[in-house]
Amino acid sequence: MEDILQQTLEEAVAGSGLDPSSSTNGMVFLVITTLGLAMALVYVPIRLFLTITARSRRLKLLQKIRRLRQDLRQPIA
Repeated sequence: MEDILQQTLEEAVAGSGLDPSSSTNGMVFLVITTLGLAMALVYVPIRLFLTITARSRRLKLLQKIRRLRQDLRQPIA
């Protein structure tokens, strides 16, 4: 029983290095990982920029609304 298990393990180890599909799978993994990393490197700065500018626009709009409300509260002289 142990001999069969040992032989099976040795065949699996020897076969994994010679299997051409393992290098193909590795290349596919590397390509997909590289594309994902590139997408993240593009997405994160754009998302940060859009978030910051949106907050800035919202803040300016709120300040304008507050100024208009204050102007409406004051009586016309």
